[in-house]
Amino acid sequence: MATFVYTARRDRGGQFTGELTGENKAAVVAELRRKGFTVLRLEEKRGLPSLSQILESSKRIKIRDKAVFARQFATMINSGLAVLRALNVLEAQTQNARLSQIIRAVREDVEAGMPLSDAMAKHPAAFDRLYVAMVRAGEAGGALDQTLNRLATQLEKDDSLRRSIKSAMAYPVLIACFAIMVMIGMLLFIIPIFAGMYKDLGGQLPSLTRLMMGISNVLKGYWFVVFPILILLVWMIIRLKNTEQGRRGWDRLKLKLPMKVGPVIQKIAVARFSRTLATLVGSGVPILQAIEITGKTSGNSVIEESMVDVKESVRGGETIAKPLGRVPVFPPMVTHMISIGEETGALDAMLNKIADFYEDEVDAAIKSLTSIIEPIMMVFVGGMVGLIVISMYLPMFNMMNLVK
Repeated sequence: MATFVYTARRDRGGQFTGELTGENKAAVVAELRRKGFTVLRLEEKRGLPSLSQILESSKRIKIRDKAVFARQFATMINSGLAVLRALNVLEAQTQNARLSQIIRAVREDVEAGMPLSDAMAKHPAAFDRLYVAMVRAGEAGGALDQTLNRLATQLEKDDSLRRSIKSAMAYPVLIACFAIMVMIGMLLFIIPIFAGMYKDLGGQLPSLTRLMMGISNVLKGYWFVVFPILILLVWMIIRLKNTEQGRRGWDRLKLKLPMKVGPVIQKIAVARFSRTLATLVGSGVPILQAIEITGKTSGNSVIEESMVDVKESVRGGETIAKPLGRVPVFPPMVTHMISIGEETGALDAMLNKIADFYEDEVDAAIKSLTSIIEPIMMVFVGGMVGLIVISMYLPMFNMMNLVK
């Protein structure tokens, strides 16, 4: 049993609030209607969360979990199961505890008479704007199972793209972290040993050796100041990147990164844009709403800002391809293919072809990028370690003069 806070209206009277205990929202709504009240708002009364609830709420819901949910939901609806029964089954079999709780909340809202899309919209951690818009389009068109299948395909493609990027970057990041740890270890423990030897011998040390010994002394003597400052600096950069202005600057910078990194990021953005817009258009979402959602979910502020202009141009009677041609992110091939798709009435099919092409391009570019980055990282590691070793062994060439 749970306690619910409600706002209701009498047949002849104003609104009022109260509390009622029941097994679920549907039971509470039925009880209030039996008394002749019209329910306006109903929420479960919750106390302070326990530690286990806090830990559960902090868990992320992976894209793969969302895709599996959409695919299984589509299969059940296509098999003839009612929405409520399908949600009940999914709640019981979903392994992600947080997602299971959200499904339960959605089921209770649907039992209380709320549309499925509106119930999902209350939980943006699991169901973002793309998810909700497609479910709403599926409800309106009477093809919820087909829409959910398209959504699952979209999420699976997005998850595959993310996995390939993470897999490609795992080795270079690991090497960079290892190199930094080795460098810090040598500065803290190896250099002081050589410094003691040179101090006993006396004499003028080379500039590079004195520089490394100075860095070592600062790290060893003031580590409790240096490391917190470095952590604070990283935190400030992350906070700045999460601001609106910082995100815009970072997104523009990513597109201009050297060593073929910028072009790869551009291809990823174009592939995600094309796949998302194709999924929305193919599901029957109105074109203006589809353009807006595509911009919001693109993951790049450059595309998001350009979608505002595209939306206004389309509202004014222009095609999608024309304003996109003014955005440097989109290559001419993309705008030409979109133009052909608009002319032939097969925009979603053409966008899917663009997405397939650029996803293949991303796979090939990531493999090429990995083959370039790996030797560069090895040279970077060797250079850092070699610099410290050379700085320590330079005085050895003058050791005999120091001994004399």
